[in-house]
Amino acid sequence: MPASRNLLVLLVVVLVAALAVTGYSLYQERKKPEGVEISVGNKGISIEKK
Repeated sequence: MPASRNLLVLLVVVLVAALAVTGYSLYQERKKPEGVEISVGNKGISIEKK
């Protein structure tokens, strides 16, 4: 019986970790700036829509 309980605890920990990684990934994706980026470099002016 203890082996199956340990397996259940391990499964719950893995699922919680996967949920945390997914949540963090979504947070990072939504945190990206939106709008227009204008930069001046050696090749001149660059305008990029984000």
